[in-house]
Amino acid sequence: MTATDALQTAGPTAGETVAERKERVSAAAYRIRHHALNMGEVQGQGYVGQALGAADMLAAVYADQLRFRAADPHWAARDRFLLSTGHYAIGHYAALAEAGIIPVGELDTYGSDDSRLPMSGMSTYTPGMEISGGSLGHGLSIAVGIALGLRHQGSAARVYNFLSDGELDEGSTWEAAMGAHHHQLGNLTAMVDINALQADGETDTVLRTEPVTQKWEAFGWYAQRVDGNDVGALLAAFDNAAAQAAVTGKPSVILCDTKVGRGVPLLENREKAHFMRIEEHEWQTCREQLTAGYEGKASA
Repeated sequence: MTATDALQTAGPTAGETVAERKERVSAAAYRIRHHALNMGEVQGQGYVGQALGAADMLAAVYADQLRFRAADPHWAARDRFLLSTGHYAIGHYAALAEAGIIPVGELDTYGSDDSRLPMSGMSTYTPGMEISGGSLGHGLSIAVGIALGLRHQGSAARVYNFLSDGELDEGSTWEAAMGAHHHQLGNLTAMVDINALQADGETDTVLRTEPVTQKWEAFGWYAQRVDGNDVGALLAAFDNAAAQAAVTGKPSVILCDTKVGRGVPLLENREKAHFMRIEEHEWQTCREQLTAGYEGKASA
């Protein structure tokens, strides 16, 4: 059996310490960031900042939570990961490559004609991409329907829905949140990337959603807010979500404060960071900064 044929099981492996689990996921996040930079260089621009900021969230899911078979993306018993934010596809492709679902070499085709990796996620093109993304605010509604359907089928599969904080501006998101609570979908976990930035500007200047934790709680969800760039905090939040779902049956949401461009100082404070233009001579500097930061933390 090859690594890509094996079943990825959720949670820590047998005998793994907390420190080993954290390091395993952190290493996956580093590689996801590295893949994203390489893909971004193909186009010279794109949603690189979001991919870097959300890499820890994606790594926590794909390296620790999801049950899947890399060689069989349509395996009926798989957990579902729904990327509601289609423009984050560059980060999702990096995670799919890290998981062995798509070849790492295929990442070089990102955004090119006839590629299976378009700039916005399309389920008809990409193995492991459960839904197409474009207009925002639809993902949670689809996730609720899938979670409800899986329960009717008697499936133990879980549904993970990745949203952006900008999607909390959409009324359809909150309608779906009410539906998930009504049906007590304990098999559903939402993850919200709170990077405080939208295409039209800073999130709180577009439509203020705070106090966001209390809003989700008022809608009947088990809500946790963590540093989305802290792998240890993310893993603890997933463990808490699983534990409470077993007891209460509530859907869970993990609200993740992240920083656009995380891991690459050159990009972390760049203006107009929603869609980044990165100069040709800067890409190698970005990779060097990423590696230096990761190796420095690993040796600390």
